[in-house]
Amino acid sequence: MAACASAPSAPVAELAPSGTLRAAINFGNPILAVKDAATGEPRGVSVDLARELGKRLGVPVELLTFPAAGKVVEAVTAAQVDIGFVAIDPVRGTGMLQTPPYLVIEGAYLVRNDSPIKSNAEVDRAGNRIVVGNGSAYDLYLTREIKHATLVKAPTSPAVTDQFLAQKLDVAAGVKQQLQADAQRLPGLRLLDGRFMVIQQAMGLPKGRDAGARYLTAFVEEMKASGFVAAALARHKIEGAMVAPLQP
Repeated sequence: MAACASAPSAPVAELAPSGTLRAAINFGNPILAVKDAATGEPRGVSVDLARELGKRLGVPVELLTFPAAGKVVEAVTAAQVDIGFVAIDPVRGTGMLQTPPYLVIEGAYLVRNDSPIKSNAEVDRAGNRIVVGNGSAYDLYLTREIKHATLVKAPTSPAVTDQFLAQKLDVAAGVKQQLQADAQRLPGLRLLDGRFMVIQQAMGLPKGRDAGARYLTAFVEEMKASGFVAAALARHKIEGAMVAPLQP
């Protein structure tokens, strides 16, 4: 079992070169983080991990919030932040270093109650228009996998359902939890059974910080093994996500 206690000394110069750990927080995925209704401050699993990492490094943490995963990827790739919380994807992996996953999240489809589409297998058909958050892991996956339907890009993942309704599109794709919440607040909508993909959420950092990546990998494995991630999910009442398995 990997643990920070057995890892080399924390490479603060790579993980927090300015003396402050700059962490990108994605408000586009409610499983990772949301804005607290009372305080306006970010809260969630990714926020807890960022603060715990800062504590381990002995540095203050600056939370920089973004409306969509694509913006987080851009910030990490350009080294405008020190760490980010992003889905593992071959496209994103070309611009940053990534840890093993700490969470596994399901992607789902949403349709209207009167839609003729009854299963995930019926979505990728000519004439169907699928709306997805631009630059999200779901967008990247569907761009590779969809062969017959047409993809329509919403500016962010939380905007998917509203655009789906406004433009009278056929399918909305995204985080299962987000779409379930939309179906509950808006009449006439239903989720298709099952999932069309599983997303592995990891921590990322700019390229060239290899010692930082090794430390982050050990950190993530310890956060899973110690129950920290599971406790964060429970504390924030998150459903639709599971702690990722420990790496062999």
